[in-house]
Amino acid sequence: MSDRPRDIASLEDWLSRPDDATRAALASLDGDVIVLGAGGKMGPTVARMARRAIADRTRRVIAVSRFTDPVAAAQLEAHGVDVLRADLSDPAAVAALPFAPNMLWMAGQKFGTTGDPVGTWTHNVVAPVHVAERYTGARTVCFSTGNVYGRVPVAAGGSCEDAPLRPDGEYAASCIGRERVFESVARRTKSPLLLYRLFYANDLRYGVVTEMARKILHDEPIDLTTGHVNVMWQGDANRLALRALAIAATPPLALNVTGPIVTVREIAERVGRHAGITPRFTGTEGLESLLGNVQRLHELLPHDALPLDTLCQWAVDWIREGGPLLEKPTKFEVSDGRF
Repeated sequence: MSDRPRDIASLEDWLSRPDDATRAALASLDGDVIVLGAGGKMGPTVARMARRAIADRTRRVIAVSRFTDPVAAAQLEAHGVDVLRADLSDPAAVAALPFAPNMLWMAGQKFGTTGDPVGTWTHNVVAPVHVAERYTGARTVCFSTGNVYGRVPVAAGGSCEDAPLRPDGEYAASCIGRERVFESVARRTKSPLLLYRLFYANDLRYGVVTEMARKILHDEPIDLTTGHVNVMWQGDANRLALRALAIAATPPLALNVTGPIVTVREIAERVGRHAGITPRFTGTEGLESLLGNVQRLHELLPHDALPLDTLCQWAVDWIREGGPLLEKPTKFEVSDGRF
């Protein structure tokens, strides 16, 4: 076992490692697990983790996506995951999918919203209409985002799950639409649902910490205008998503999933210490940020998260050793909701 991720293979191994709580949660459920939208940034390692966590090999783990990258599909199949190709915005394709009593919805569009608003609403709202009806009765974890809240005063300590939703921009509005579609069907059919509002998961190939480490290693200044953020290791987010199947509820439950609020300056200084570089800063910390309160998360899904300092060290090592990057910026500093 590597002490840290050193290449893509070991990184994906780390990201797909279940813990005892994940194994226990999935063992408490019956039937197959299906991951819809499994071809994105998180989907492959969530599906692989589910397969590693379920000891009963008669239970299938099914990954569904268009899978435009055939390598990703082949790798999942090599790890015992059943792969199905489907366009989830096509009602006929959704109707042809196998039913499973445990479903994770991970599909959606964020970047490109400004240039393709119709595509964004198609992927984030129209496709969920077909899927929510097809998987009536299934335990469902619907991936959503903290963007549904909009920016809040830093002094408030982050948005709680029952806070009013005040989206900035069309992407966030479409994500509220996605939540409302799943919630409407779940309430009508009394199906268990959890709305998984994820903030800034960090795979070493992308994420807030990786972006900041890259800037510091290239002697670029860190902008403090958006001065506070929540971040978490993607491996933790994967485990919590699978555990969340066991707490999907009727009526539906919303859950913020992220790490504690931290200042951008602190992340930069931690990265700088590991890199042996003093970060340069620009801008002044604003009074508002997109932030989540995680009290409910720790009450319902207690867990030992990867320490922020470890994530900072790993990000520095990954970039210095030439680890590949996805070139998909989080745009956590965006304040107008335009992605």
